[in-house]
Amino acid sequence: MTQRAPQVTADRNRAPALVSALLRGVVAAGLGLGALAVLVVVVWISSPYPDSGPDGALRAAAGIWLLAHGAGLVRPDTLSGVPAPVGVVPLLLAVGPLWLTHRAARDAADPEEGGPAPSRTGAFCAVTAGYLLVVAGAAAYARGGALRADPDTLAFPVAVVVAGAAAAGVWTAAGRPLGPLPSWSPLALQEAVARTLFRDRAEAACRSAAVGVAVLLGGGALLVAVALGRNAAVAQDAFLGLAGDWAGRIAVLLLAVALVPNAALWGASYGLGPGFALGAGATATPLGLDGTPAVPRFPLLAAVPEPGPGSWPNWAAAAVPVAAALAVAWFTVRRAAPADVPRAQAWSWRETARVTLLAALGCGLATAVLAAWAGGPLGTGELSAFGPVWWLTGPAAFAWTAVIGVPAALLLRLWRLRTPGWAWRGDVADAQEPPAADADAGDGRATYEEAFEDEFEGAYEEDAGGPAGRPRRWWAPWRGRGAADGDGGPGGPADPAPAKSPAKASGAAFGAQSGTVAGSDGPGFEPYDFLPTDPWHEKGAREARWASLQRSSGGLMADFPAGPSEPAGLAGLAEPAGTAGPAASGAGRGADGAAAKDAKAVKDTTDGQGADGDGPAATP
Repeated sequence: MTQRAPQVTADRNRAPALVSALLRGVVAAGLGLGALAVLVVVVWISSPYPDSGPDGALRAAAGIWLLAHGAGLVRPDTLSGVPAPVGVVPLLLAVGPLWLTHRAARDAADPEEGGPAPSRTGAFCAVTAGYLLVVAGAAAYARGGALRADPDTLAFPVAVVVAGAAAAGVWTAAGRPLGPLPSWSPLALQEAVARTLFRDRAEAACRSAAVGVAVLLGGGALLVAVALGRNAAVAQDAFLGLAGDWAGRIAVLLLAVALVPNAALWGASYGLGPGFALGAGATATPLGLDGTPAVPRFPLLAAVPEPGPGSWPNWAAAAVPVAAALAVAWFTVRRAAPADVPRAQAWSWRETARVTLLAALGCGLATAVLAAWAGGPLGTGELSAFGPVWWLTGPAAFAWTAVIGVPAALLLRLWRLRTPGWAWRGDVADAQEPPAADADAGDGRATYEEAFEDEFEGAYEEDAGGPAGRPRRWWAPWRGRGAADGDGGPGGPADPAPAKSPAKASGAAFGAQSGTVAGSDGPGFEPYDFLPTDPWHEKGAREARWASLQRSSGGLMADFPAGPSEPAGLAGLAEPAGTAGPAASGAGRGADGAAAKDAKAVKDTTDGQGADGDGPAATP
């Protein structure tokens, strides 16, 4: 019998995985289209004056679904008889299709069933192909409806958007790696991406850019909300005038909610300076509204400023890009100079400025893409240009973020790396001051417990990576850094002290209170260097816990027992000199008596061996 080639088996196992990925793309597109069709049909059923039958409602749903992907629509039935384009994409409607495509590609590249998984390229191509099949069918079905899809926009941007969402899903399934790049990319770029330092800086720049875009959108939404609050009466009149029945008002409300992200982008563009177009001959900027706006009657458009030059409330919109630039600088410096690392591990000022510039560039590119998606034509003539101009909004976002963000990042870096000033000198002195070894001899056990607790807490802080002394606070992350780095504040550097291990520190505090042990005068003597390194299991720690339990029991517990294998010379170290009571004295006498009996037995055995001539005493 002939053996089947491994390549043929692998290809046969990969074929079902590719078919499954193709079906995942079809299902993702069908779910998005079906959900939107149900919503449109519900609104059509509730309308008292439907213009067409269910077939027209479904065709309109297919056209709106294509619009959510960036496709341009055409309204053939107009009063002038000239088809009118519709290019403003409701950004909230685009969230659903993008998320479904991303999830389908992620699940196809990393199946949970444990079966054969396709390659990353195969999963990407299969999911994209399956999704685009449904897009083509929806475009053909919507051709006879009231909103027809422009065939030129199906390749770009619809296919590009679907492919981007699928690529993001495959990238997520792979763990979001920053490399390796394809083999056809330049070798220098491949080597740069392969470095860990480059990946760390690129990740920091991407995160800071995402934060900057989020702050811009949040600030734009705040500007729109304030403007709508000032013109609430105009917005209410527009809302009530568009529809007289509740079904129509619900439809207008749903459309307004879907356009809320667009309004936030328009507000961000207004704060950045370029503003947005309100027709072919009108532009709204913080400096004023120029031209005659061709504004349709819609509730969200009540936030448009009044014609004429702007005033200080309009100029206050510049706080939005300033806040975005400061946010980019702050999140960059958090990675450049963290509060819990030494100064030597912080980024240089060149690296900080470079990463901030990259974050500003990413913020500008993302803002330009979103602005291009949020605007477009709403008709012909005066309504041919509506919304922010992307090639002005993107560079404005980059300029604001770079001009303000880079100096702010450098200043924040200097502030986080500065030496603690005179206000924190007391904290540094407390961190450098060692615990008192010769404490009050009035209560030896309590004194030892306090010394042990101080040493144990200091050892715990050193193990945790922080300097010994006072703990850091969230409002003072630099506390104790001067002591750790050897800086004594403005007065000059302090003398560095050698670090001690927890066992040595505990032994030193114990020996300082117990007296001098035999042999401690010799050089290199370290008391209790044979004890375990964990302070919890030391004899002093056990005595401290025993004493605490004895006090809690009201005297019902006995004193700390001396172990049978404990050397006689160490039994007297359990209590500091001059502090032993009657019970402790009795325990000491019992230990001494047991040691004397053991010594006498050893002496008798040795003497007996020497008399017989068989033991060590008979050896010359």
